[in-house]
Amino acid sequence: MSKFLDRIKERAKMDKKTIVLAEGEDIRTIKAADMILKEGIANLIILGNKEKIAELAMGLDISEANIMDPETDEKRQEFADAFYEMRKAKGMTPEKAYETMGNALYFGVMMVKMGYADGQVAGAVNSTSNVLRPCLQILKTAPGTKLVSAFFVMVVPDCEYGHNGTFIYADSGLNENPDADAVSEIAISSAASFKALVEADPVIAMLSYSSYGSAKSELVDKMQLATQLAKEKRPDLLLDGELQADAAIVPEIGASKAPGSPVAGKANVLVFPDLNVGNIAYKLTQRLAKAEAYGPITQGIAKPCNDLSRGCSAEDIVGVCAITCVQAQAQSDK
Repeated sequence: MSKFLDRIKERAKMDKKTIVLAEGEDIRTIKAADMILKEGIANLIILGNKEKIAELAMGLDISEANIMDPETDEKRQEFADAFYEMRKAKGMTPEKAYETMGNALYFGVMMVKMGYADGQVAGAVNSTSNVLRPCLQILKTAPGTKLVSAFFVMVVPDCEYGHNGTFIYADSGLNENPDADAVSEIAISSAASFKALVEADPVIAMLSYSSYGSAKSELVDKMQLATQLAKEKRPDLLLDGELQADAAIVPEIGASKAPGSPVAGKANVLVFPDLNVGNIAYKLTQRLAKAEAYGPITQGIAKPCNDLSRGCSAEDIVGVCAITCVQAQAQSDK
C-alpha cells in the first residue's frame, strides 16, 4: 500500500465520517466493510436484504455497521415524501417516489441529503450512470460548480515527476467530449481535489499534442481556450497550457518547448482534452509504470458520492471509502 493511501486512511480516522455502502448484497462490499470497521476508517450504513447480508457475512465481522433494507425501512416514506417535493415539477408522483426509494442507490443518496450519512460508495454491481443519476437528481452540483467530473489519483513508483510521483488525471472517467468551458471547470475542480487529497499545491497542465501553439487545429484551439477561461475564472491557480505531456512534467523539455511557463516541467494535475485521452492515459500509466490508480473519484457533487469500477476488489472499495471520508471532511471544513 502506498504512502498516499496510508495517509488518506490516517486522515479518515481522525474525523470519522458515516458512509453508505449501497451494494450490501455483494460479497466484495461485505469484505470491505469488515476491513473498514476493523481499521476504524468510517462508520458504515450497509443497504440490502438483512438475511442475504447476514449469509454473506459469515466469518466476517460487520456487527458495528447499521444494516438497513430500503424496501422495508421506516425511513422509506420520509424519503419518498422529500423526493416527491424535489421532483414534482418534473412529473414525479407520490407513488413513483415511494417506489424509487426502494432502490438502494436512491435510498442511500437520500440518507446523505437528509444528513444521516456523509457520503456514499457504490458501483461494484451498478453502472456509472445508475450510480450518478440519483446523486445529480437529489444532491445536485456543489455551490459554484457547473458540472460533475471524475479523476484518478495516480501514484507512480520511483518517479521524480509530479508531486513525489503523485498526479491527478482528469477527466478520465466521466465526461466524454467536454467543450472548452467544461475543460476549464474540470481543471478548477481538479485543483481543489489535489489540494484536499494530496495536501500539496496543485500545478495544472492543460494537455494537448501541441505546446504553446506548435501545432494548429481545432483540437489545439479547444485547449488554448480552456486555458484562457480557467485563468480568467481562477487567476490564483498555477495553471498553463496548452502543453504536451512531456513538456508538462519533464523540466528540461518544459524549458525547451514552453520557455517561461510557470507550469512546464512541474505539473502534478494533468487535464486531458477528452475522455478517450484521459482513460487511455491512466490505464497505460497503471499498467506500464505499475502505478497505483485510485478512482474514478467524482468531484463537483454537493456531497461526496463515488463510483466504483465493476471489476473492483474489496481492497479497492476500502480505498475509495477512505477517500470519500476525506472529501467529506474537506466539504465540512468549507
